Amino acid sequence: MFYVIGLGLGGAEDITVRGFEIVKKAERVYLEAYTSILTVGKEELEQFYGRSLIVADRDLVEQGADEILQDATSKDIAFLVVGDPFGATTHTDLVLRAREAGVSYKIIHNASIMNAVGCCGLQLYNFGETVSIPYWTESWQPDSFYDKIFGNRRRGLHTLCLLDIRVKEPTLESLTKKEKEYQPPHFMSVSEAAGQLLEIIRRKDGEYKELADTGLHTARNEGHSSGSTTPLPGNNRTPASS
Repeated sequence: MFYVIGLGLGGAEDITVRGFEIVKKAERVYLEAYTSILTVGKEELEQFYGRSLIVADRDLVEQGADEILQDATSKDIAFLVVGDPFGATTHTDLVLRAREAGVSYKIIHNASIMNAVGCCGLQLYNFGETVSIPYWTESWQPDSFYDKIFGNRRRGLHTLCLLDIRVKEPTLESLTKKEKEYQPPHFMSVSEAAGQLLEIIRRKDGEYKELADTGLHTARNEGHSSGSTTPLPGNNRTPASS
């Protein structure tokens, strides 16, 4: 049996009782740690579970599904994810691969940012489409997420923005080499996300102007509180400078 188990959003103790019992008896337990941020380290989880964990990085999950699912027809294999199992399309793909391989599976749900966002005081019923804001590069600067934010606002709906994280991302230079070199982990700040949104407004010559004031206020507040701002790719301006 292949189990996909949500860990929730807090510490090691946030796993469900059912999930914990499966982890204790499983033949192998994988820990996926690149689509979201773990609030505790692998060592702390191992200490709480009383067993070792296998870290599943991007390469293993996306290219080594057969390795993860090996023996799952006759043994219990557990795959741990931050939040809820279906919070990322990567996990859905893994379940589909299990079905194609004739492997039985079960999903153990847990808390996700999709429902935990209610702690900010906004009603979950009033949220529109969730968007992901990716890091821009010099040659790749998508802006479709902004149209969705604006569409939600026009309908009087809130938007949950998921900010990009980069964990074990190969450098461009190493992509043509046999041995990959990886960038240090980095996580998008609110200021960086707001900066990209403001740059989209500038490029659209003031279109969606009613969102600009909110974005400027957010970027400036974080810029002052953190004491620093981050320049946009290919742009000498900082998120808080307009």
